[in-house]
Amino acid sequence: MDGYKLNITLPAVLACLLWSSAFVGIKLGLPYTTPLQFAGIRFFISGLLVLPVAIYYNPKFLIFFRENIKFILSLGLLQTFLQYALFYTGISKVPGSVAAIVIGSGPLFIALVAHYFMPDDKISWKKGSIILFGISGVALVSLGRGHGSEGAIQLIGILILIGNNIISGFTNVIIALEKKKIPPMVLSSGSMIFGGLLLFLFSIPLEGFDFSPKPIQYYLSLTWLSMLSAVAITIWVTLLKRPNIVVSDLNLWKFIIPVFGAFLAWLVLPDETPDWISVSGMLITGAALILLNLLNRGKGIKKNC
Repeated sequence: MDGYKLNITLPAVLACLLWSSAFVGIKLGLPYTTPLQFAGIRFFISGLLVLPVAIYYNPKFLIFFRENIKFILSLGLLQTFLQYALFYTGISKVPGSVAAIVIGSGPLFIALVAHYFMPDDKISWKKGSIILFGISGVALVSLGRGHGSEGAIQLIGILILIGNNIISGFTNVIIALEKKKIPPMVLSSGSMIFGGLLLFLFSIPLEGFDFSPKPIQYYLSLTWLSMLSAVAITIWVTLLKRPNIVVSDLNLWKFIIPVFGAFLAWLVLPDETPDWISVSGMLITGAALILLNLLNRGKGIKKNC
């Protein structure tokens, strides 16, 4: 693996490992708050954490922000507000391990969006077949949900999380297509602060606002989630803005998320245990990741020949 690929692979894997821990963090904090309010506070804090670093590395922060304010606010509306409103609402209705597996199907939707909007990122029949194989793991988990009202609620949660995946596909393509040289940390901090504030304000008329103190578990969860978002989203925006990046190939690393996310949920959350359907779905998406990376490696070898 050459230096350029290594500089993409290692940050991508780190970001995905951080994201895989979010399912457990959210599940630990949600019993003490409401979904949209939890998400809003988390991302507002995440944006504030990135802000001083963004200003330090970009002394012209205010100039960049003012010149690109429409794009930054639009990204905050789409990526933080809408995407994570769906994410938190969906995860509140399903087990953490199931949410990890469904979100792991994201590369399929990102590849489909990239196929239509990015001329140099088309889906070959081999790549499409492997991605469909990966998504079959999500279909297996979805069809395996229980019957009755509980099963119906979980199915609704899965559909909401799929909606999150579709929005994620559009945001990845939008960032990659953005041709202005907006520094990644300016973009991530501004969009998270705006999107988080919008989520919080939107949650008040819908969910109310609880001023009561929370247990330490809530604050630990909020702290970890805010830190991982600050790091992971900044890493991802940086990678998406690199020259010659292939959006669908980069997002294939997100197949790591269901494997580690489900494993952490089974390990940490007391009311979640592995079952054969979830394990099978996780193995299928993990196998798809390996096959897709083997395919991409083969393409890279051919290009170098």
